[in-house]
Amino acid sequence: MIKKKKLYAKPRKMYQSQRIKEENELVKTYGLKNKREIWKTLAKTNYFRSRAKDLAKKPLEEQEVFFNKLRAIGLKVSTIADVLSLKVEDLLNRRLTTIISQRKVASTVKQARQMVVHKKVLVDGKVINSPSYLVPIAFENSIHLKEKKKTAHKIKEENGEVKQNNEMEMEAEAR
Repeated sequence: MIKKKKLYAKPRKMYQSQRIKEENELVKTYGLKNKREIWKTLAKTNYFRSRAKDLAKKPLEEQEVFFNKLRAIGLKVSTIADVLSLKVEDLLNRRLTTIISQRKVASTVKQARQMVVHKKVLVDGKVINSPSYLVPIAFENSIHLKEKKKTAHKIKEENGEVKQNNEMEMEAEAR
């Protein structure tokens, strides 16, 4: 079995008070589980930046393909300078939990995260249980909560069948 490599890099200096304060604010505002999620998004933004640097000398057609992919994610990018100026917050704003809380489907970001983890959220008709899912702009309007299914017992109760059976059983026990 091949071991999967890490998708992030830890900070070189673990105890920098300024960085820790900034990360704590991000964890609080975006409802993140731990700081590893910040490091993963930072690695993703660094990947986008390095990709833009590589494409700087390439023809405009190749650059446009890359820009279109980033625009589909929801990042406002039109030049290489825009890609190089991307921040971690730009990607964190496109996460599923953040969009759910912004649309007032959930009252807090933590509640939105819980809804996603418990498979209560549908994106384009598919259940997404990853809070770090980057929502494309095309699917942003198709985010819905899962409908509750009625169980057979509740349906029978509504019809009155179970109530009548329960009354008959109680009369039989009383005798």
